[in-house]
Amino acid sequence: MKVVHRYLAHEVYGGTLLVFSALLVLFGFLDLIHELESLGKGNYQLHHILMYVALQIPGHVYELFPIAALIGTLYALVQLANHSEVTVLRVSGLSAARMSFSLLRAGMLFVLFTFVVGEFIVPPSERVATQLRIRAMSTVVAQEFRSGLWMKDGSSFVNVKEVLPDSTLIGVKIYEFDPNYSLRAISFAREGKYIKDNSWLLSDVEQTRFEGSSTRISSLPQAYWNSVLNPDMLSVLLAVPEQMSAWNLFFYVKHLSENKQKTSRYEIALWNKLVYPFATLVMMLMALPFAFLHTRMGGISGKVFAGIMLGLSFHLLSRVFANLGVLHDWSPLFSAGFPTALFSISLVGLLWWLEKR
Repeated sequence: MKVVHRYLAHEVYGGTLLVFSALLVLFGFLDLIHELESLGKGNYQLHHILMYVALQIPGHVYELFPIAALIGTLYALVQLANHSEVTVLRVSGLSAARMSFSLLRAGMLFVLFTFVVGEFIVPPSERVATQLRIRAMSTVVAQEFRSGLWMKDGSSFVNVKEVLPDSTLIGVKIYEFDPNYSLRAISFAREGKYIKDNSWLLSDVEQTRFEGSSTRISSLPQAYWNSVLNPDMLSVLLAVPEQMSAWNLFFYVKHLSENKQKTSRYEIALWNKLVYPFATLVMMLMALPFAFLHTRMGGISGKVFAGIMLGLSFHLLSRVFANLGVLHDWSPLFSAGFPTALFSISLVGLLWWLEKR
């Protein structure tokens, strides 16, 4: 039996590596074509584009691995079925349950790999990629400290205490200087919301202007602020929940809860981080029924195409439930785990049917 386990693992690893390489090349090429449209904006040159595309690869690895595992396992098993090797194994006493166990053993390496990539490689690579792109295309100089985000905007320096996921600015301080680098005014706003064309609407504004030897203080309920700052630039410092590590998500959810802020989006992202690696196992097992189907029910190309559609359906369903969970305040565990649970139940039913027929 150990020989069978090793043989199946070897075939599955080979098929998955082949499919995975093809998918990464495809998505890398699509990223390159998309980024070439921005060539020449600011200082964004070809070497920046190549570095950006390379830094995007870990994100594709994490997102595509369950689909690659499904198609790779499906390809390997269908090849074995076409060569009658699956028939020989089943006649020799290898049941669907034992074959599933063999795939689970082989898939644990995939689970570990997916978790490590999503937890330790994707967050820093996505952050560096965004920083690289923004800094190359923009003249805004920004840095994050304990006191918040600081940036230079023309002759002004801006400090933002916190940036919310919808790009709302909390605690905005604007220090305006004249051409002689003398402080001209200090403005403080409770929050700022982006309108369009680099225009922001500031709320509860208090402004102190320095006019010679005197100062003038004024308060406004609202004020417009024109700045080169926009939501795309803020993405360099605003951590997207799906790109954060599970460790950081856990503590950020705790921070939001202590400050009585909404946590649903981050809780769903946290559960997705924990559930998603195990989706690779489910996807691998979803390939097993195709190996038991007779060859006349579809050749390799037809079954691989069905596997691709199945993988895309899982990916789409996961995204839909994550978004619906945020909109309707569903249980984070339900929103993150329902697609995997649904496919698992469907798999058990399908395997039971194949064993009984």
